[in-house]
Amino acid sequence: MSILVIVFLPLLAAIIAGLGNKSLGMLVPKVLTTGALFVACALSWPIFISFLAGTGEAHVVPVLKWVASGAFTFDWALRVDTLTAVMLVVITSVSSLVHLYSWGYMSEEADQPRFFAYLSLFTFAMLMLVTADNLVQMFFGWEGVGLASYLLIGFWFRKPSAGAAAIKAFVVNRVGDLGFMLGIFGTFLVFGTVSIPEILHAAPSMAGSTIGFLGHRFDTMTVLCLLLFVGAMGKSAQLGLHTWLPDAMEGPTPVSALIHAATMVTAGVFMVCRLSPMFEQSTTAMNFIAVIGAATCFFAATIGCTQWDIKRVIAYSTCSQLGYMFFATGVGAYGAAMFHLFTHAFFKALLFLGAGSVIHSMHHEQDMRFYGGLRKRIPITFWTMTAGTLAITGVGIAGVAGFAGFYSKDAILEAAFGAGTPAGSFAFWMGIFAALMTSFYSWRLVFLTFFGKPRWIQSEHIQHALHAHGHDDHAAHEGAGNKTDHHPHGHDHGDGTGGYHPHESPLVMLLPLLVLSLGAVFAGFVFEHYFVSEGEGPFWRGSLVFSEHLLHAMHGVPLWAKWAPFTVMALGFLIAWYGYIRNLNLPKAVAEQLGPIYTFVYRKWMFDELYNAIFVKPAFWLGKVFWKVLDIGVIDRFGPDGAAAVVAKGSTYAQKVQSGYLYSYALVMLLGLVGAISWVIAG
Repeated sequence: MSILVIVFLPLLAAIIAGLGNKSLGMLVPKVLTTGALFVACALSWPIFISFLAGTGEAHVVPVLKWVASGAFTFDWALRVDTLTAVMLVVITSVSSLVHLYSWGYMSEEADQPRFFAYLSLFTFAMLMLVTADNLVQMFFGWEGVGLASYLLIGFWFRKPSAGAAAIKAFVVNRVGDLGFMLGIFGTFLVFGTVSIPEILHAAPSMAGSTIGFLGHRFDTMTVLCLLLFVGAMGKSAQLGLHTWLPDAMEGPTPVSALIHAATMVTAGVFMVCRLSPMFEQSTTAMNFIAVIGAATCFFAATIGCTQWDIKRVIAYSTCSQLGYMFFATGVGAYGAAMFHLFTHAFFKALLFLGAGSVIHSMHHEQDMRFYGGLRKRIPITFWTMTAGTLAITGVGIAGVAGFAGFYSKDAILEAAFGAGTPAGSFAFWMGIFAALMTSFYSWRLVFLTFFGKPRWIQSEHIQHALHAHGHDDHAAHEGAGNKTDHHPHGHDHGDGTGGYHPHESPLVMLLPLLVLSLGAVFAGFVFEHYFVSEGEGPFWRGSLVFSEHLLHAMHGVPLWAKWAPFTVMALGFLIAWYGYIRNLNLPKAVAEQLGPIYTFVYRKWMFDELYNAIFVKPAFWLGKVFWKVLDIGVIDRFGPDGAAAVVAKGSTYAQKVQSGYLYSYALVMLLGLVGAISWVIAG
């Protein structure tokens, strides 16, 4: 069966590349892992197309018997339906292109076999998650992507910040996973099975029932769904458990593209859609998801407007776009949520890999303040990133044509408005404000990077690069300030670059960008009918809940609501153009005028500082108490330094008693006998 090859071929490649490592050389692990992903991708698209055509049939492929413990039994099996098919093409397409891109981006890395092994392990874990037929198998994949993300984020483990970021991602996700585990335990307690089809079939019958939790009685489905959603909050970086996501940028850029576009962060959205019949039984849980998603959408967008690191801007963009997906599920628009997941994978992978191409050309400089004027130096990167920007900002005209994000994001906003609930209205307006900020920070990134005067020579990275190539730093600085000066190794071009020439990335990095550009341009137009317009139809075939009532409400949304996303998109573009092209002094003036508000947003709403004060410092204090007071002061003092010391000291005296002379032993025996007789007489 092709599904077995799709799932297990990346695992086989990861094992060979990981165990063989450098003994296989640099080329063999790359060929094995990349080839395995392209084969998996080639097999995934026919499955997806068969469901598009209405000929695909949902089925389960057994792998092996897994657990049999009394009534608790389940097998390892792979479920293939429309939802799985969508995730298969997303995961394998993006992952295969990331593997290929990494050939160029990681070409100077000495530990490439380990890197490619980790990438393939990551992909296998995600494939296990989306093909799961039971909750335990889903949890296996869930934890697998957590492990692989830890390994990849901390790939450069000799770099302290990378190690800290990996630990942060691991710990924050364990918090969410505790909720996910409790949700699985509770689901088994209520339904007596972990089989997903059986749970979803029985879910409606549990509506209105109650369950004991934390000493009180609550609605059963609300408790289960909220616990499961806590897991999704951690894995998909929703407000409160989002803090690991920006720090994940410490990993290599291909890792960022894989984590943010196709694998780990989409796991939570997939889980909610897969279990949509459960979530539909709790209005409270649905409203909670809608509010958290909308708040995350707005919150992350505000931070994206203030960041200077090109990868962090895109990272917060991911967090915001995930908010859109979640509030879509919260209002019951699961098809729209999956549609945005699908289109987002292409344009977000494109933006991350495009950012990697910029960073590659700028000697690993990531601060956009040291970019400028790159559109003529790296034109292919510029045009592909522009395509991604047009997609994420939702450029398009209703009834005519548009980029990928235009179709999927607008469908979500129309669903939120059409839901007609307070949570839906809140989500709609938060989504509109977020769309304005998305347009602003996305075009801000483009203008700072590709337009204006070059600011490269101000970068320390560029200075080091010039120095490493025998260039004189002082002369370079002079050339930046005085355009009549000449660079010692070539002439100054009058652009303030000091003779530095950014270069386009190699073809192996540009090909993935060109392919992903096609998805960013056409994915929405081509697939919108299947994901949203036709209702449940022959495409979804019951693999998730589809509300015909909500679909009709979406079509009945007033004209102003339909045009609102386009209007704010255009407004965001104009603001960014005016501030970063027309009037360069405006952004600084606005930041100074906002003062503490700007600082608060720039410092990510102070979440890191808050968590440091509430959780990290008390944890370190408690650890020090256990270490200094209990371990050293009590255990060591009365253990190895106490009782053990007494025994050691006593043994030295005991040695003196053991003299070896018979009269000494006779004297001791006599004294003992006298003492015993005296005790008997006295008694």
